[in-house]
Amino acid sequence: MNNKKFILNADDFGISNDINRAIVEGYNAEILHSTSLCANGEAFHSAVNEIMPECPKLCVGVHLNIIEGKAINPHETLTELTDSEGNFNNGWIQLLLKSFNKKFMEQVEIEFRSQIEKIISCTKVSHIDSHVHTHGIPNIFKLTCKLAKEYGIPYVRTQFERPYLTNNISKHINLKYPVNQIKVLLLDSFSILNKKVVEEYGLKTNDFLVGVSYTGMMDNQTVEQGLEVFKNESDIVVEALFHPYPCHVDEYKIIQNQNMKFKIENYGFEFTTYRELVENNYEKTH
Repeated sequence: MNNKKFILNADDFGISNDINRAIVEGYNAEILHSTSLCANGEAFHSAVNEIMPECPKLCVGVHLNIIEGKAINPHETLTELTDSEGNFNNGWIQLLLKSFNKKFMEQVEIEFRSQIEKIISCTKVSHIDSHVHTHGIPNIFKLTCKLAKEYGIPYVRTQFERPYLTNNISKHINLKYPVNQIKVLLLDSFSILNKKVVEEYGLKTNDFLVGVSYTGMMDNQTVEQGLEVFKNESDIVVEALFHPYPCHVDEYKIIQNQNMKFKIENYGFEFTTYRELVENNYEKTH
């Protein structure tokens, strides 16, 4: 059994019809087998009623969202999370600072429960992650693991990304790259703490993530070179996340490139999903 696993996951399923159709394209191309569904997305009902029946083997996770769009619960219930119109109104740093407030965390739990229950009422769920990695904030991560355990969701994403560089110099001389590196440092440090919480709750997680360093600049090359650093390792689960917005041409092409699949397999990775890891009772050999 190959114990070097690779998961390509499309975040933001259900946010728009364009993303939904892109996920179908990736599924039909036999490249994309895993996605994360956003319960408060404008195209949620289309995702559930139109897209998922077209993709019966698609592995679906919960994409928790408390940073963009409208909440499922009314503003009166989420005064710390939303404005008077029910729109989320906290940035990432605000969420981090507020995560030490008991009232705030109680409201996060209310919204998280509603989002999880909305999705598990439609499909079987194998993993949890979040929009803009908000569940990586340690106190919010503890809550996420608590709920994952309660709802029987076995995998929770952590965001530890091993530093690497692509050969494309233009990806390093723009404003996105230094901001992304700050994110990597922060999420890596949080992930060290969060992986201990995963163990405490008897849950599972990926070993590494690819997709933070080049957020907004993902393409076939960034995925391939992000995995190249693991070519001499074994017994790991690496997840690469991307956002299949058709307007992001290079990122969109990830789901259309069969050559990328062959290159990743040449690094010794076996394509899989969190659902398959659960069904096959995946365990590390060391």
